[in-house]
Amino acid sequence: STFLNNNNISHQCFHGGMEQIDRERALIKFRNGTNQLLLATDLASRGIDIPEIKFILHYHLPLKDKEFTHRNGRTARMNQDGISYILNWKEDELPDFINDLEPEVINIDNENISKLDSILSWNTLYISGGRRDKISKGDIVGLFIKQGGIKKEQLGVIEIKQNCSYASVDSSMTEQIIDKTNNTRLKKKKVRITVI
Repeated sequence: STFLNNNNISHQCFHGGMEQIDRERALIKFRNGTNQLLLATDLASRGIDIPEIKFILHYHLPLKDKEFTHRNGRTARMNQDGISYILNWKEDELPDFINDLEPEVINIDNENISKLDSILSWNTLYISGGRRDKISKGDIVGLFIKQGGIKKEQLGVIEIKQNCSYASVDSSMTEQIIDKTNNTRLKKKKVRITVI
């Protein structure tokens, strides 16, 4: 996480020491593309279903093959392809359950890292209304396009929860959307809109 922060690479952490609301928001931001990297402990290897994970990168290998299998199972779901990478330091030996792999050396330089910044261009907005308020995705789309002044391609994934909603938006439009839509009515409810 420190390395990613130092290189301005947007990411989210996910582990058991986090509060439930923070873990939920981490997954929301990962699903909607605000953060395209999720740093996770084995907590993420079971019980979460996020479609279309392109790759898994093992920074530290698990001690048992079952955990290794479950981690890798987060990618290549539902007949999709996926890749699993292992960061293996020269002095470290691979565990017995993956010794049959032929390592492929990939060199990463700072030039390629800096190119990632332009890819990660979404923010997630919290909206203080949800299903209980009979708010739909279409209502949020209408609010952001009509009042917020954004184009539909600047609006990403919207998730409606019981008491709130989340929407990913083009990061260049975040301030404008908040200025124009915060504390306005959505259906019959006055909603607060903030960036998370």
